[in-house]
Parts: sequence; C-alpha cells; structure tokens
Amino acid sequence: MNRIQTVSAPLGRVLISLIFILSGVGKISGYSGTQAYMESMGVPGMLLPLVIALEVLGGLAIVAGWQTRVVAFLLAGFCIASAVLFHGNIGDSTQQIQFLKNLGLAGGFLFLVAHGAGAWSLDNRRSA
Repeated sequence: MNRIQTVSAPLGRVLISLIFILSGVGKISGYSGTQAYMESMGVPGMLLPLVIALEVLGGLAIVAGWQTRVVAFLLAGFCIASAVLFHGNIGDSTQQIQFLKNLGLAGGFLFLVAHGAGAWSLDNRRSA
C-alpha cells in the first residue's frame, strides 16, 4: 500500500462518518422533534432508536475500520432510503441537493464495500 492510500483510507473513513455520528447524537438531543418529523414523512417514529444506533454506532465502526464492508453496505442502504423518503421532492432545489448528497454518500460507502477499510483499521490489524 502506498503512502497516499495509507493516509487517505483512515482520513476518508473519518470524513464520511462524521455526518452520521453528529447527526445521530443530534437526534438524541432532539428526540421528540425528530420522531415527529419522521412520522410526518410517513416513517414510524418507533424506528428512531434504530436510526440513532445505525448512525452513531455505524459511523464509529467505519472510523475504526471494524466490519467495514458490512457496516458500509448498511449505511449505503440507509442513505438511499433516506434520500427517497425524506428528499424525494427533487423539484425543490434544496431537496434535490440533499437527495444527491445522500446518493453521493451511498456511493462512497459502496467504495468501502468494494475495497474495504484500508490502512489503520481493525479489519486490517495484523495477527500477533
């Protein structure tokens, strides 16, 4: 693995995960408002604990490079579902940007599915 890959893999994992970790923590502090918003969009509010767990724990797993391919696949699916459910009004330019952002994140996660965690990850630790 060359030097660029050694540095870019962990940095990329941090950068792609940061939005999920912060968003999940934000949903905890604004629980009732988030739950009401989900329900207003036709998504059962009882799913909110699963969403928070996926965002926070999944984001941390990607940062650590633990079970990267599985977690990245789940987060890619989450991004696509979120795009369709919450940002499907692509006639609204703000919603279109959010929709495309989610698709871009899904694409980044699919790269992790294809290539794995890379350097400085629990998935690639050496056995003693």
